[in-house]
Amino acid sequence: MSTVMSGAKPRAVVLLSGGLDSATVLAIAKTQGFDAYALSVAYGQRHLIELEAAARVATQLGASAHQVMHVDLDVVGGSALTDRNIAVPQSPSTGIPVTYVPARNTLFLSLALGWAEVLGASDLFIGVNAVDYSGYPDCRPEFIQAFERLADLATRAGVEGRGFRIHAPLQYWSKKQIVEKGTELGVDFAQTVSCYSADDEGRACGRCDSCRLRVEGFIAAGIADPTRYA
Repeated sequence: MSTVMSGAKPRAVVLLSGGLDSATVLAIAKTQGFDAYALSVAYGQRHLIELEAAARVATQLGASAHQVMHVDLDVVGGSALTDRNIAVPQSPSTGIPVTYVPARNTLFLSLALGWAEVLGASDLFIGVNAVDYSGYPDCRPEFIQAFERLADLATRAGVEGRGFRIHAPLQYWSKKQIVEKGTELGVDFAQTVSCYSADDEGRACGRCDSCRLRVEGFIAAGIADPTRYA
């Protein structure tokens, strides 16, 4: 479902998961003067409640549109986030964790790129983070730089000289900095869901890697954590 409003500002597509990071990125895009079009992906994730959170965040922050695209990565499997037979870890792990979803950010950016080209937007925003991230290879700066090159090669807009910019404003930020900036920009973090195994009411487990990083961010920032826990 998509609702679109016209405006004179330059358009940008913002990937919006419904979590803390992507909500902050949407607020940043708006602050930078972009007409923000939020894109969420229903990819077969076990924590579907995040899509409801994304809709709330898009409304709260004034996105010009919120589009939900559907791709069933659960048929591919290979991740605790799409395969309910694989348990979500409740403690930190080493290496690339089982919550890594194969090719997820490549897919998400590809979908965002397609919509951006139709919208006439040259800017894409994504909330990847290389500091407090969980070891995912598609959160690294090298990946973002490579995808930006791909975008210029693989699209009509790129071939015609209207290249794309992939913005990853949180790339080198700590969770503390993200919480602080989101709070400064008026993000209502109570509306967000970050947990990998949130229940049907959106309550977080408080134990998974995503919850741990989120909790630590609020503590470090000295800001009350509005997260609802099961």
